[in-house]
Amino acid sequence: MPHLTRREYRAGQRRRLWRPVEALRRAVTAGVARASTWTTAGMIRVGFITCAALVLVMACWLGWRVITVKNDLEAAQSALGGSGDISDRIDEVGVRAASAAAAADDPIWRGAEFIPVLGDNLRAVRVSAQAVDLAVNDVALPILAAQDGVGTDDDTSEEGLLTQAIPVIQTAAPAAAAADEAVTAAAASGFLVGPVRTAIDTVQPVVASMDTALQLAPSLLGADGAKNYLLVFQNNAESLPLGGSAASQTLISADDGALSIVKQANSGSFKVKPSVDVDVDQSAIDLYSGYLVSHVNTAVGRPDFDTAAEILTAFWNRDIDDTRIDGVISINPLVMPGVLDAVGSITVDGVELTSDNVVQILLSDAYAWWGSSATEAKKADAFFAKVASTLFDKIATGDFAPVKMISAVSESASNGDILVWSSDPTINDLFADTRASGVMPTDNTDETVMGVYFFDHSGGSKIDYYMDSAVALSSECSADTATYTATTTLSLDITQAEADDLSAYVKSGNWGSAMTRTGVYVYGPPGTTVESVSVDGVDVDVLSTDIDDLGRPVAAFDLNLAPGESATVTATFSGSDVDGGPLTLWSTPMVNTTATTVNDGC
Repeated sequence: MPHLTRREYRAGQRRRLWRPVEALRRAVTAGVARASTWTTAGMIRVGFITCAALVLVMACWLGWRVITVKNDLEAAQSALGGSGDISDRIDEVGVRAASAAAAADDPIWRGAEFIPVLGDNLRAVRVSAQAVDLAVNDVALPILAAQDGVGTDDDTSEEGLLTQAIPVIQTAAPAAAAADEAVTAAAASGFLVGPVRTAIDTVQPVVASMDTALQLAPSLLGADGAKNYLLVFQNNAESLPLGGSAASQTLISADDGALSIVKQANSGSFKVKPSVDVDVDQSAIDLYSGYLVSHVNTAVGRPDFDTAAEILTAFWNRDIDDTRIDGVISINPLVMPGVLDAVGSITVDGVELTSDNVVQILLSDAYAWWGSSATEAKKADAFFAKVASTLFDKIATGDFAPVKMISAVSESASNGDILVWSSDPTINDLFADTRASGVMPTDNTDETVMGVYFFDHSGGSKIDYYMDSAVALSSECSADTATYTATTTLSLDITQAEADDLSAYVKSGNWGSAMTRTGVYVYGPPGTTVESVSVDGVDVDVLSTDIDDLGRPVAAFDLNLAPGESATVTATFSGSDVDGGPLTLWSTPMVNTTATTVNDGC
């Protein structure tokens, strides 16, 4: 049997659904032709029976279509989350989504949408099914089909995956905008029953994100002119508020979907003096010192990626070249397991990196192999650069599993492991108040965010590979006062003997293996002030409690830890007008995930 196009499939579905209606119409017409011999009462009785039969047929038909849509959408969801080859599962989702969209797109269904209450639910189901159909069959599958041809013997073009994806995106964008509008309107109904409400609330943010992504993607990929992005690699083994030392940068060009590495640099490529000419709030300098603008490694030392992006761009344009930077993207090694799960293992200088070992190799093993001296450290930098370029080549050519890659990127962005800044305000607005923006919310409307950030003050160590952290947040509210508390514990989980055996590059630049010093910066919610602080540890210093930064009060501490030691600090904030969303923690992404508890009493 020849493969049907989606248009032919839907046309066939419409012909099938009209058959019982057409049969009923012929029967009624035949009955009317005999009506000349009937009495008035008989005609009324027949008319009533005919109408009742028609309503019954339509109700049965509609019920069957609803069941069809329900079963198809449930099957699609099951296929997407199932096991086996992802391509086969996506194909199954596409078939089910098309079937659900076709079942919901018939005259009887649409006519029933005018029925009060019932109609709102039918409309919500229809637009949800059509949105899923669009996402899978008009976007995902065509891009997967393009990917299947890239790099094969049948591929005679020089275009990469992203170049071939641009026309698909541009074609689907208007339909995505319409789907977003329709789903948003349907979701606004106050009459949706539980399962329908759950379904459309799940679909709505996905469709909204798809709409925005499809509108912006061509420009981001250089469809309207080449774009330049500064990719910054943060090293979590040397913790800084936004992740870790920003010692490695790569300039990437995107030109009509073709990605290429233009230039790479590391901390040795940048000058220390004078400081870059960036206007930074005095509160940031007071908290984090002039190193924020004098050393490229610590440009991410304030928990605000807008600030970091401006400083990093200034460093690049001053010391490397004057290329216009259209965006700054930061990643750290914690992103790598998910990315390698999508890409597959890579081999660099005879070392195989997999999703299981990549974090250990990049943040620990590499410093055991190299790093005991400045010369050896350059070998580590060269290795890191090769890892970045090897991985980039696989991604740029489309050699990865798209669904796994999307999942990895989404999870990393939600954890703050991927941060994004753009010179385009529209793109920045897309990420506003999300972890991917690296900018804490300026109010408590959606979430009451508290920030707990870590800064390695040991003098260029990489000791945080061995650091454990825990943060407990709590809140209490009365009629006129809200109180918020953050209790933070750091533990250096290594013995003295193990610390002594570490590479000199890993040990504290100031104290060797004897001690490490970590700054803890606790940001209270907007509208509060520091009420009190307390410390529990052998050697803990309170640095500041009277500085406001980023529109928030800050309590800052230094925790001095010898191998095997722990220390705890507590900061309490209070305010009289802090009514907002649920209590949430934003914190530095650590190599060992921070243990977090939240007790929201408000």
